[in-house]
Parts: sequence; structure tokens; C-alpha cells
Amino acid sequence: MTTAMERVWIGVDVGGTKVLAGVVDEHGRVVRTARRATPGRRVDTVRVEDALVQAVLEVAGGSPIAGVGVAAAGFVDASGGRVMFAPHLPWQGDAVRDRLADRWGVPVTLDNDANGAAVAEWTYGAARGARSAIVVTLGTGIGGGIIIDDHLVRGANGMAGEFGHMQVVPGGQACECGGRGCWEQYSSGNALVRFARARMGEQPSVLEEATGGNPELVTGPMVTAAAEDGDLVARQAFASVGDWLGVGVANLVAAFDPEVVVIGGGVSAAGDRLLEPARTALVRSLVGAAHRTVPPLVAAQLGPEAGLVGAAELARRQAQARR
Repeated sequence: MTTAMERVWIGVDVGGTKVLAGVVDEHGRVVRTARRATPGRRVDTVRVEDALVQAVLEVAGGSPIAGVGVAAAGFVDASGGRVMFAPHLPWQGDAVRDRLADRWGVPVTLDNDANGAAVAEWTYGAARGARSAIVVTLGTGIGGGIIIDDHLVRGANGMAGEFGHMQVVPGGQACECGGRGCWEQYSSGNALVRFARARMGEQPSVLEEATGGNPELVTGPMVTAAAEDGDLVARQAFASVGDWLGVGVANLVAAFDPEVVVIGGGVSAAGDRLLEPARTALVRSLVGAAHRTVPPLVAAQLGPEAGLVGAAELARRQAQARR
């Protein structure tokens, strides 16, 4: 436990709807948290940064701060200084790290939120002990992180791990990125809901009763609950999303040959309902599967706090490297 005078390490996960800050101890445990609503994309950057500053000061609770790690839902440049683009935040090329460091008066580390989750799972969670791992975050869309030879791979622009926009169906479903046939259009929270909505009128479903027959009212949690109750449409939705998950993971395994693949994000809470069809599709789709060790496909362990845990860990590691 931390005391009032101990220096604390803080991680912050900044998404489109919330800012979640947490004090993280040396074992990766979240001691306490503070939350703020994200002001949104159509506001000035000061209001967003105000929310971060307030959450961090609240969670510090008067303890001196050793350092802060920020995990942002957006593209962070290779230097870890700027958020180049964030679909749900106003930052575009903003020097977020230096501005926040000035306001807190402590060192700040900045990275992508999926990289934060990957570092957390690699250090404390489902990929612990692996020298190479792929972490896929499956939520509204798909993100991820790459660990190779005990290093987080950020890429030349700092933007590695944008797995969701690999094309898996040429000319397929239109994607918000402007492309077509992107992986996240077939395996994500949005894909799960889209499948269920499209099948609602084709066969009896508790979803039809729950929504009064209006497919637009179907949500991801509704589909999950219906699947747990044995609803056929909901279970078919998970089978489809899981199958496409395995297809995409097979491409990643072919490219990086990791020891383990970890599936995190909100949709992964479905567990084996999602992962079993994904494992089957991975073996079916992976080149040379019969002649290699197929990496285990496992659920993440750290849940929705993984991003802030990884952010704090990156801040701690950066401080150790400076020393």
C-alpha cells in the first residue's frame, strides 16, 4: 500500500468517452482510480488536458508524483511526444507530452492506448514470460501491440499495431477509415452488433423482443447477454466474429511468429464463446499450421485497466532508463 509521503506512479487511459487515471504499484496492481468524462473531439485541447490534470491530481491524493504515463486512443509519433491524430479527441499533431509535463511538473511518457495494454499484459498478465507476443484489443474497432525480442515495436512512425485496417475482404464492407474490407468490419464490437441486427428478422430471437423489433436498438451488451441465454442469433454473431478473428490472427502469426496471442478489449469478455471459433479458424487459416507450433490464443487478464497499468509501467521504465 502507498502512504501519503511515498512517490507514486500514475497511469492515465484517455479514450473518447472517459479519462481514467490510476496509481499503479510496482506489482502492476491498481491502488486507486479517478475518472473524468472526456469533453469530446469538438472542443479545444485545453479542456481535454484539464480533465487529465484533474484526474491525476485527484488520484495522487496529495502524494508526490514520481511520473505519469499517458495512454491515448490515437496515433502517437515515434518520439512519444505528439498525438498526431485521434478520432475521438481534438489532438492533431499536438505536443501533448511536454504540455502535460509542464502542468504536472513531473516526467511524462506518452503512447498509444493499445501499446499500453500490450505492455501491461506482457509484464503482468497473459503474455508474462513471453519474449514475443501479439496483443489484439477487440472493442468498437481493433487495435493492438507487438512485442518482439522483449521490446515493444512502435514502427518508423510510431504507428505499428493498427491491425484493424488490414484488408481481409477486397472490396468488402465500407470502413470508417475510408477503405473497404478492413478486418475490424468483420471482427469487432461493431461487427457483432451488425451481424445480430441483420439476422433478427430471419429467425426468432430474444433480441427482437428486447428491442420491440427495432434492430437499431441492439447493443453489444444485449448480444452478449442473449448469447449467454442461448439465443441462436446472438450465438451465430459470436461465431462469425470469432471466425474472422481467427482469420486475422493467422495473418499476424504468419507475419510475426509470436509465442502467444492475447485477445483483450471489451468483446473479449465473452471468453471461449469468442475464442473457440477463433482458435479453429487460426489453425485452418495459418500457413504451415501442421508443421509449426501454433501459438496459444488466450484471453487478456487485466481487463479495462490494462491501458493505464501499461502507461504507468512505461513511465517507470523510462525513468529507470534515464538513471
